[in-house]
Amino acid sequence: MKKIICYGDSNTFGYSPKDGIRFDENTRWTGVLQKILGAGYEVINEGACDRTGFVNNPKGGLFSAPEHFPEFIERVENFDLLILWIGTNDLQFQYDISGEVIESGLENLIKQAKTKAKNIIVIPPVILTEKVLAGYFSYQFDETSVAKSKEAGKIFKQAAENNHCSFFDINEFTSPSDLDGLHYDENSHILIAEKLTAHIRENIL
Repeated sequence: MKKIICYGDSNTFGYSPKDGIRFDENTRWTGVLQKILGAGYEVINEGACDRTGFVNNPKGGLFSAPEHFPEFIERVENFDLLILWIGTNDLQFQYDISGEVIESGLENLIKQAKTKAKNIIVIPPVILTEKVLAGYFSYQFDETSVAKSKEAGKIFKQAAENNHCSFFDINEFTSPSDLDGLHYDENSHILIAEKLTAHIRENIL
C-alpha cells in the first residue's frame, strides 16, 4: 500500500467557489485521485481553509503551517509521497509577503518534510484572476496579491529543483473559477486529479 499525504489549504480541503461548502469526497481532487489510483494507494487529505504556508496566521495552530507543519510531520509515519500545495493565502495583502520570505518559508517546509518524506511534489500557489478583486475574497486579496501570484511559480520551481523535489504546476492547465478567482470548480478538481495521477505514475511511484 502506497500512502500519499496531501498538505495544503482550501483548494486541497475542497472549498466550493459556488456556495462555500466542502466538495464531497467523490468531487474534490484528493478523492478523485484516490479513485483513479485504486486500491494500492491511500490518499490522505490534510487541507485546511485559510491555511498559510510561510507566515503565521492570526488564527494560529492548524491554520499556520510554520506552527502546524513541524509537529504534523513529526507524528506521521510510513508514507511514500507528500504533495505540498501551499502559499496562496500568504498572498493576502494583510501579510505583505516578499519573494524572499516565500522562498525561505518554502525551503523550511521542504527541509522539514525531507526528514520523513520519501518523495515530495511541490505545487505553486494559484494564479489569482481579476475576479478575486470583485468577489467575496476581495477583503483579503488585492492587485498586489494577483501580481505576486503570477511570480510565485518561479520561486517554487527553483526551490523544488534546489531540493530535488518534483515540481507540478496546476496553473499550466487550469484556472480558478470565475465565481471567485481563487478556488476551483468540480471539473478542475477532476482534471487536477487526472494530471496528478499521470505525473505520479510516470515520475514518482
